[in-house]
Amino acid sequence: MAEAAGVGLGGDARPSEDVVLVLPDAVVLLDGATSMRDDLPSGGAYAAELGAQVAARLSAAPELDLADLLAGAIRSVARGNGFTPGESPSSTVSIVRWNAAEVEALVLADSPVVAFLPEPDVVEDQRLRMVPRGSYRDRLKGGGGYSADHVAAVRASARKTAALRNQEGGYWVAEAVPAAARHAVRRSWPRDTVHHILMASDGVSCGVDDYGVLTWSGVLTLARSKGPQAVLDAVRAAEESDPDGTRWPRPKPHDDQALVLIAL
Repeated sequence: MAEAAGVGLGGDARPSEDVVLVLPDAVVLLDGATSMRDDLPSGGAYAAELGAQVAARLSAAPELDLADLLAGAIRSVARGNGFTPGESPSSTVSIVRWNAAEVEALVLADSPVVAFLPEPDVVEDQRLRMVPRGSYRDRLKGGGGYSADHVAAVRASARKTAALRNQEGGYWVAEAVPAAARHAVRRSWPRDTVHHILMASDGVSCGVDDYGVLTWSGVLTLARSKGPQAVLDAVRAAEESDPDGTRWPRPKPHDDQALVLIAL
């Protein structure tokens, strides 16, 4: 695995809000959403607490359905902190679990899982990508750059997006609604058909989905030959070639990155 911190909304350095937990027969990857509110914990803090709850449940009750397990973890974190829907930090969640017979994947929001059988089978949740992102993208395309006006535009867009969180016609994410876990994208495969699995936060998957500088087969080849960090570096290099976000409009010049390569 490899991880790298991006930057905050204002371009400041801060710790990564991606979280990866590795267990003997499972991996959990979470990407805490950048908080737009100072009165709530950061997305990274929420992701760390939720990830710990998920990992504990995976270890204590490995037979539990993944959606039930995640719903219980979301409920526990919300109750423990007094979070209520719309008044909580949030995070993506991706879980891969395996035993001698089967490999399972669960993806909630935009942190995809890719199984190679040998061709890539991409497990992704596209609903957040379908939500209108606001005018900040047009502003960046027009050369506005990452200025104070950009930050204001992103915050305005985030308020509109939050109104569609965890409801039909919007998108689903880990927050304070345990039922969101039931809306995760699921997949399973016979263990002997899968040779590798990739798990990525959107700071890495953007290299495939948005920038087009990599394919998932290319990510696997690069990660196996030079290590996962080489994939992160390739995505960063693409972003550095577009420092003002005119070619690839995005909320921040660099997002947090996490990539896991599982060899079965």
